[in-house]
Amino acid sequence: MKVEMNLLTKIKSKKAVIGIVGLGYVGLPLAFAFRKKKFKVIGFDIDQKKINSLDEGKSFLSHISDKDISKMNLKNGFTSTTDFSRLTEVDAIIICVPTPLSKFKKPDLEPVFQTGKTVSKYLKKGQIVVLESSTYPGTTNPELKNILERSGLSSGKDFYLAYSPEREDPGNKNFSTSIIPKIVGADDLKTSKLVFELYKQVISKVVEVSSTQVAEAAKLTENIFRSVNIALVNELKVIYDEMGIDVWEVIEAASTKPFGFMPFYPGPGLGGHCIPIDPFYLTYKAKEFGINTKFIELAGEINTNMPNIVINKLTYALSEFMNKSINKSKILIIGMAYKKDVDDMRESPSLILYELLQKYGAHVDYHDDYVKQIPPTREHKNLEGLKSVKLSSSNLKKYDALLISTDHSYINYKFLSKNSDLIIDTRNAMDNIQGNAKVVKA
Repeated sequence: MKVEMNLLTKIKSKKAVIGIVGLGYVGLPLAFAFRKKKFKVIGFDIDQKKINSLDEGKSFLSHISDKDISKMNLKNGFTSTTDFSRLTEVDAIIICVPTPLSKFKKPDLEPVFQTGKTVSKYLKKGQIVVLESSTYPGTTNPELKNILERSGLSSGKDFYLAYSPEREDPGNKNFSTSIIPKIVGADDLKTSKLVFELYKQVISKVVEVSSTQVAEAAKLTENIFRSVNIALVNELKVIYDEMGIDVWEVIEAASTKPFGFMPFYPGPGLGGHCIPIDPFYLTYKAKEFGINTKFIELAGEINTNMPNIVINKLTYALSEFMNKSINKSKILIIGMAYKKDVDDMRESPSLILYELLQKYGAHVDYHDDYVKQIPPTREHKNLEGLKSVKLSSSNLKKYDALLISTDHSYINYKFLSKNSDLIIDTRNAMDNIQGNAKVVKA
């Protein structure tokens, strides 16, 4: 009880030291949120390049500026390191590592489990451990719990284990880390109280649920909801296209209903870390209980197939309007990030489109000011190092077709139309744009 009260006092007085493991799209904004509230933060990452960048006061995320990093570093309030032995210096360990899928669409929890093994080496009495990575119910307890207890310490007695799903939305200027409601779930009351107070210091609204498994399930439910609805409008797009009906106009009309309808929009496929991945985490776990997730899997199939539908549309348009085949045609993909106005390429459908075009013999380039060069990726290593081309008039006229995959706000779409013959538009970016190009919605 004394250890618990001391920790609670340190949290409320902002004297607790926060350790964040994984300084990516989730961990770095969270570190920034804690620093803004005057907590001392130590960031941990296995990528030395990230550590070097932060030490130099430079950000590697577009929505966190160099100035923000410099503010974080003031008076040694934030330090970053690859030395995990420094976990002994912190009061709370927040794990924000990736949870990808294998090539067979199975959860790859190795980053979480390896982190757990590392934490267990340095875990000490009185520390809070929170997992934020997206995962299936049962990861925090018993799987991560069992790994951490190899330290000889007991969860709920010697250390406090909880789950709090991240809810980052890169590029959304209306919602920052500190104002997005935060779910926290623990399997005992004292842990729940401690973790609630921890996040309450930096997040405007904290929502307690009854267990780690409920919190894990809530995260999956949020993104499965989006995946299923995006799949629905993607399927409607294909149906209405055959009928000669513009799905974008249909959605706009349906959105005028003030109840019972929520607009979702079609696209070239799903991107980002959560929506393309989370449904498969639940599908995997459900199989342990002998349950087939037919609805969720069908949505996944529809969304996964969207790049192929886009390529079919492009192939048709090249033949119909340019009298060319896709083989040896010159194609420029507009946008490599997975959504507009971010530099996030995780699971971007543009990567798949690029490889499909290469497969069919096209000569492919891309433009994206947010992604000047394609970084290393797990599944698309052959694209690593490719560089963005400029959107000059002379450059645009080299291509047989432009394929708009990401509708960044900075792009002058009228200029694209003026200097191109054919544009394949997957985002309705060319709606009401007057120009020379033939526009085909895909």
